[in-house]
Amino acid sequence: MAVLGNGARREFEAFVATSSTRLLRTAYLLCGDREHAEDLVQMTLLRTARRWHAARPRPEAYARRVLVNLAKDRWRDLGRQPAEVRLSGTVDVAAGFGEPELRIDRDQLIAALATLSDGQRAVVVLRYFDDLSVDDTAAALRCSAGTVKSQTSRALGALRSALIHPEPAKGTLDVH
Repeated sequence: MAVLGNGARREFEAFVATSSTRLLRTAYLLCGDREHAEDLVQMTLLRTARRWHAARPRPEAYARRVLVNLAKDRWRDLGRQPAEVRLSGTVDVAAGFGEPELRIDRDQLIAALATLSDGQRAVVVLRYFDDLSVDDTAAALRCSAGTVKSQTSRALGALRSALIHPEPAKGTLDVH
């Protein structure tokens, strides 16, 4: 790995200071697990530092693309492994969808996001939590704007359904 010069090192450190929290939130929403999210962010920052000369013009966009690619790799790997047991943990995630009266519980949101396909989850996280445009989301996911729009539409429908009519937890009795 090439060593960053003093000027580049300061720029990279400033980028890390301003972007780490946002990258961690994005990673957490993509994978639903704080420890894996921290690992993804660390790998993202290492890869971004290694290619700082390429990332320098738009470091946030570069790092976001690396993060999404690492998350996609993780999803593929998880598909080949036995299911993991989740430990409870928390992270601060702004869970509202724009209107204060529509605020939902973080755990409900994470559970609802987990019901989406990997692509739909990535689109929702990038569009609504990272506040990216359709074109920027398409660039980060390396797909067309039309794909982003259709995935967004399907994902929001699935989220509405999951949040309005949540499935009862296994082992509980729904008496309504």
